[in-house]
Amino acid sequence: MPEKNQSVTEKLDDLSELFRARLQNDAVQQKAFDQLYEELRQYKDDFLFQAEKPFLLDLLLFYDSLHWFQQSLANDAPDPEVIQDGFQYLLDEFVELLYRRDVNPTEPGSRFDRRLQKAVKVVAAARPEDDWTIEAVLKRGFVRGERVLRPEEVVVRRYGSSNADTDQKTEQG
Repeated sequence: MPEKNQSVTEKLDDLSELFRARLQNDAVQQKAFDQLYEELRQYKDDFLFQAEKPFLLDLLLFYDSLHWFQQSLANDAPDPEVIQDGFQYLLDEFVELLYRRDVNPTEPGSRFDRRLQKAVKVVAAARPEDDWTIEAVLKRGFVRGERVLRPEEVVVRRYGSSNADTDQKTEQG
């Protein structure tokens, strides 16, 4: 019987040692995972910063232009033509910023295209050939590659439309 007790004691000691080794291994493994997660977080943060940095620098250049325009208005009493030229400069610079991000304004068209445009108002067309033509562009549309970021908002002429001269929203096409 003493042999059996000794055998059980040895087995318990072996199990105890195995359990301690497993706990130590788990602690080492947890520390390794924590370190990997921290490195992954740092990589992600740096990746996002590097991805956003060119865009943020472009925005800062645009901010500088806005600040310059504000200072020129504060220092002078410009006539309306100078103000108009300054605003046009800012718009051109902003469109350039979009170009650098592969964002382009949609090309103006004379006929309604539901893929690129959203009809927000319908007016009567005097002639049948004017049906589905653009009366006015209310907001410019923008695309990136083949994808529409924002559809152009337009007023559409309709011949014989019962909706003409209303502000009813439509996306018919």
